[in-house]
Amino acid sequence: MIDFLYKIAAFAVTLGVLVVIHELGHYAVARLAGVKVLRFSVGFGRVLWSRLVGRDRTEWALSAIPLGGYVKMADEREGTVAAADLPRAFNRQGVGKRIAIVAAGPVANLLLAMVLFASTFIAGIPGQRAVIAEPPPNSAAAQAGLRNGEVVTAVDGTPVGSWQELRWRLIRAQGSDAVELTVTRDGDRGDGVTRRLPLAALAAADWDQNPMAALGLKQDLGAPMVDQVLPGKPAERGGLRAGDRIVAIGGQPVRSPDDVRALTNAHPGEPLTFSYRRGDAAGEASLVPEEADDGGHRVGVVGLRLRVDPAVVAALRVTVRYGPLDALAQGAQRTVEMSVFTVKMLGRILIGEASIRNISGPLTMADFAGQSAQAGTLVFVNYLALISISLGVLNLLPVPLLDGGHLLYYLAELIKGSPVSDRAFEVGQRIGMAVLAMLMVLALVNDVSRLF
Repeated sequence: MIDFLYKIAAFAVTLGVLVVIHELGHYAVARLAGVKVLRFSVGFGRVLWSRLVGRDRTEWALSAIPLGGYVKMADEREGTVAAADLPRAFNRQGVGKRIAIVAAGPVANLLLAMVLFASTFIAGIPGQRAVIAEPPPNSAAAQAGLRNGEVVTAVDGTPVGSWQELRWRLIRAQGSDAVELTVTRDGDRGDGVTRRLPLAALAAADWDQNPMAALGLKQDLGAPMVDQVLPGKPAERGGLRAGDRIVAIGGQPVRSPDDVRALTNAHPGEPLTFSYRRGDAAGEASLVPEEADDGGHRVGVVGLRLRVDPAVVAALRVTVRYGPLDALAQGAQRTVEMSVFTVKMLGRILIGEASIRNISGPLTMADFAGQSAQAGTLVFVNYLALISISLGVLNLLPVPLLDGGHLLYYLAELIKGSPVSDRAFEVGQRIGMAVLAMLMVLALVNDVSRLF
């Protein structure tokens, strides 16, 4: 119950911040353009609380449905406007001013993301050094000639300072045939060597799930340690104990908990030899993984909970940090990259190259908001930035009812020299409502499927 309330609170903060910033963008530019603002509302529907503020007596309100907000301006299409206010009516402004007012909401979200990213770069983003473990045979990483202990320092010439940055650069390269990785070995001096990592063989499902594992890129986290042996499971019957270090399975070295999980999952009901070290002594345990169902797939489990040696984690730990000006530049770059990536993903979903399961709704947002808030301030700030970008980009889509739909009308007005007809506007609104309804249903179905 406490976890549920925590997620609701984190979601409310997320939605509140993003909606307020979005609507403040519309409000600020409307005021600068001389347009009279009648109401600034956080939420839709019945007004629960309001207060009149300023010379124009603008109503600042909280409304019943907290999934958005709006700025209501004096507009003859939406009601009677007093004669004295007609020059300040939205519909009487030039098309340039109307474009600026409508675009200001999404732009405010993108600017917020830039500032949030910059703040994390100033504070310092913790991560792990991009040290590569020996890749599996026949994997893309093995084909590229990557070897155990090599450190990736750049992707296509762009420096990377951590494993997390490496993963992001590779995800951004989705759709490319290959990328150029610059690698060095610890202690080496110079610019390093270049390895060409092929990407074309990865399927859409690989990118949706774990692209790093699909490419054969693994972190060298050392021999994983047994944290807990579950009672009555194959690991306990085979004699493994807490504190043992798993060094190999079936003669294949393992360098992370993921290695153990992958090898175990791949052999349900088949005997496997676990080589381990207990203190200074070496030993072997013959285990037969039990069969289990994992999302419709048959996998093997032995009843182990593993952890990484804290000394290894400390050795890999790195903090990526920039000064204020560089942080702003990095924040702007990351915002542009994420915006372009979002547009590309939407395009790939439309043409069937990416799964529609990537579309998420409020339930998933609430779940991720709670998880990121629990993970720490920096993680939550990054989450806010990512959602702010999504809100900004989605609102710019040329769908009636969204800001992008209004911008499409104004573009048509610029081309034809007069506003679109009331009939065209009405038809567009109906189409937009239908599209948004379908997206909301799809997002809700995905939410329920993902969470329950």
